Amino acid sequence: MKFIDKLERKFGRFGVPNLTVYIIGCYVLGYFLAMFAPGVLNMLSLDMSMVMKGQIWRLVTWVIYPPSSVGGTGNLVMFLLAIFFFYYPIGTSLERTWGTFRYTLYIFSGVLFTVIAAVLLHVFTGGYVVMNGIAYSLGGNIFTTYYISLSIFLAYAVTYPDLQLLLMFVIPIRMKWMAFVYGLFIAWDIVSYLRVGLWVGVVPIVASLLNFVIFYFSTRDMNRYNPKEIHRRQQFKKAVAPSRTGFGPDGIAKHKCAICGRTEKDDPNLEFRFCSKCNGNYEYCQDHLFTHKHVQ
Repeated sequence: MKFIDKLERKFGRFGVPNLTVYIIGCYVLGYFLAMFAPGVLNMLSLDMSMVMKGQIWRLVTWVIYPPSSVGGTGNLVMFLLAIFFFYYPIGTSLERTWGTFRYTLYIFSGVLFTVIAAVLLHVFTGGYVVMNGIAYSLGGNIFTTYYISLSIFLAYAVTYPDLQLLLMFVIPIRMKWMAFVYGLFIAWDIVSYLRVGLWVGVVPIVASLLNFVIFYFSTRDMNRYNPKEIHRRQQFKKAVAPSRTGFGPDGIAKHKCAICGRTEKDDPNLEFRFCSKCNGNYEYCQDHLFTHKHVQ
């Protein structure tokens, strides 16, 4: 996490505000093309065989490729409800909790890992997989942002594990249990691919969720982004705020000069500082901070 801190200090200005809105826009555009212009959509998918032929735009445009077709107006309505009442709130909440840069890095790392996985699969398989004597091209719907979007949900569930929501607007359930169920779905997808010998289908899943693994299981200080920890720090700041102004809630002086004995009660305009050269915790007023004899 210290590495990410350094990245944020150096490249923090490159964070994308309201990134969730752009993600939703990609989904909407992708489903629109799936319904009305599937031919155009196929030209935007992450097909490394076509990328090697010069169609390099696919390295970027694949993010709008939807996980599956809408399949009718009813499914489209359900999709829109899920986007605006579920993914939009959790995405914007994560951005506020983590900060714009970290949230951007989280999403873009998932995209980058997926592209790397596509390149590696093309190198090791030649861009094709054989099933039942038939060769299938590795592209199209095998590389989508489905599991990247799922990683947003998993991140939210880890950040707010005890948050309760209404499943299907009726059933109350905590986020940590929903994450557990989603984890079972992911495991089932992986097992299903492996059972039929389609190991190439597992690679995009692992790559898309690698950002989640890195951010949560390979770091030690993510607890500072836990809402309970944030609330605790805010309460602590409120508790110590009176001492910064020089007045405690009980009227007891918080500062005292080691030379003259004056406190902030004697003069609210006095400033007090600890001397770093003295051997011990000695505090002095502004009149004696630079004139006292250092205690050794």
